[in-house]
Amino acid sequence: MKTLSVPHVTGWRPIAIILILAGALAAVARFALGLGATTNLSDEFPWGLWIGFDFLGIGLAASGFTIVAAVHLFHAKEYEPIVRPAILTAFIGYLLVVLVLIIDLGRPDHFWHPLVMWNPHSVMCEISWCLMLYTTVLSLEFAPIILEKFNIHSPIKWIHAVSLPFMIFGVLLSTLHQSSFGSLYLIVPNRLHALWYTPLLPVLFFISCIASGLSMVVLESLIFSRNGRPFLPTRLRANLAKAIALALAVYFVVRIQDLLTRGALHDLTTLTYYSVAFYAELLVGFVIPFALLIFEKVRTSQTGLYYASLMVVLGFAFNRMNTAITGLERYPSQTYFPSIIEIFIMLGITAVGFCAFSFIAEYLPVFTAEEAGAGQHRDAAPSVEKKPLFAPPECEDPRPS
Repeated sequence: MKTLSVPHVTGWRPIAIILILAGALAAVARFALGLGATTNLSDEFPWGLWIGFDFLGIGLAASGFTIVAAVHLFHAKEYEPIVRPAILTAFIGYLLVVLVLIIDLGRPDHFWHPLVMWNPHSVMCEISWCLMLYTTVLSLEFAPIILEKFNIHSPIKWIHAVSLPFMIFGVLLSTLHQSSFGSLYLIVPNRLHALWYTPLLPVLFFISCIASGLSMVVLESLIFSRNGRPFLPTRLRANLAKAIALALAVYFVVRIQDLLTRGALHDLTTLTYYSVAFYAELLVGFVIPFALLIFEKVRTSQTGLYYASLMVVLGFAFNRMNTAITGLERYPSQTYFPSIIEIFIMLGITAVGFCAFSFIAEYLPVFTAEEAGAGQHRDAAPSVEKKPLFAPPECEDPRPS
């Protein structure tokens, strides 16, 4: 089975190294001087950029449980070639989220408290346990990739023998805490702006993470496409695009209906600090990509699907940051903008994620050139040329595979 090479990004490694070093120095300053001296957080605004980054990372890592559930629980075997990239994305994402949480904790040395000091009435208790358990499940799902690289096959057979219940458990855990992150903000009904506060926050968080997780899978598939022969056949990418469009439509209907039910739609009738942020989130992340994805020409176009999926991810980022930051501000009297140390730590951790993904995918059998077909023999695809990671695919292949 042939392994695809990792796309080459011209000049990105020196930049990533600089960001990682800057982030490491900023983290040292954070632990040496404390949160008060190094962040713009306060008693009035205790959660800021890092919590929003956690929401973003967890949501984008949703590709792990969505693809695993589709392939191994619902037997959509044609998507099997992207199971490993999805698991790698989720594994790195969850590890980085845990790292950010440790940095964000006022007493990081107490990270072990949820293990022995249970508070079943706290959403944070459930989230902590789900994060720890699901990261453990992801490590078990990722282990065969490492073992396969070093030709250690006996443990792989054992892992495969017990994998199904762990996969079911992992999907359940991920479903729980994807929605529970929205539940965190149910405790601030008088603080979070009406455009974002709703009892349906857990439902909206879960639906949006489905769209963003699948969009990440599509982006990864397109990034590894070359010469008119994508990593996934056009038909399968188009099917994923349909699922993304469906999730976007469900989200939009639920969101607008919720605003109507709560009488919050009038907040959008005038241009304000909050309405502009809301319109940017909804248009970029949901309305425009949905309008694009309903056309078959876009779903079967590498370039069109690339930009539509990228917009979903950007809109998802807007939504999480708006919920975590914008909706809690009292503009213009009480606003929050992260300090340079907060920004450097976030950028450094992001660079660590990209470097880890690039390194692991280059040296371990993550991206395998298998184009799966339902009930058909899967042939190895040709090796791939390198191209920039963030550039849209140059070749169009509108013909069904």
